[in-house]
Amino acid sequence: MEIVKSVLEVRRVIAAARKSGKTIGFIPTMGALHEGHLSLIRASKKKTSLAVVSIYVNPTQFAPSEDLEKYPRPIEKDIALLEKENTDVLFLPSNDEIYPKGFSTFVTVGDITEGFEGLLRPTHFRGVATVVASLFNIIQPDVAFFGQKDLQQAAVIKRMVRDLHFPVQIEICKTVREGDGLAMSSRNRYLDLQEREEALILSQTLLNAQDNLQSGLSFADVKLKGAKFFDKLKKKAILEYLDIINPETFQLADSFKAKEDVAIIIAARIGEARLIDNVLVSKK
Repeated sequence: MEIVKSVLEVRRVIAAARKSGKTIGFIPTMGALHEGHLSLIRASKKKTSLAVVSIYVNPTQFAPSEDLEKYPRPIEKDIALLEKENTDVLFLPSNDEIYPKGFSTFVTVGDITEGFEGLLRPTHFRGVATVVASLFNIIQPDVAFFGQKDLQQAAVIKRMVRDLHFPVQIEICKTVREGDGLAMSSRNRYLDLQEREEALILSQTLLNAQDNLQSGLSFADVKLKGAKFFDKLKKKAILEYLDIINPETFQLADSFKAKEDVAIIIAARIGEARLIDNVLVSKK
């Protein structure tokens, strides 16, 4: 695996790969890698001939009150995992490479960022869109891979790519879960043993809501019963939202539309961890 730290160097590596006829797959990450990230690398290696991973903890997507300083950065472990997956290139930039002195240009995606994560973290998606746009310009991938767990982020990136005519295909890969159903997340590291057990409330609430939705219950009743189900199980968990939305627009859904899935989305706080999850549902 080739590790590069500058924009000029990674562009040189990518240009050489393109010249030899390779297609470029790209997986942007903030490190603290887990099986979910590794599944994206495997997807890239199946679909493209050069798998490029970036590790960069992006400061502009964290609010001052959030966990930027505490965010896990086990870089040696991450490098070992990437090498085991036969990753071709690791781009490991510094803040100065991504945000040069005097940086003042940001990307703002419109209404799709205004609810849910965007409402609770008002500057988050501006930071996400800006860093992803920058990384796309640097790497110029043919295909970029993201996980379904961060469904609103995926929708924001797809909208940005469409609106700004980025020549990149976006692949959204299924959420990878632990054996007991917990969605894999770098922030799961914040959970102690008791909190880890209680974190199952997110996936259990989603499954309960999915069953109710597919049984024909109204969308309003599904949300009401889902919130009651969450309250019955919770000990320390605080529910922030549980809603049913169109996964492309992130607008609230009140019924199934022809040939369109809906997504049930959930966010909750457990101790120091803030966790999100979702499930896509088709009409039976």
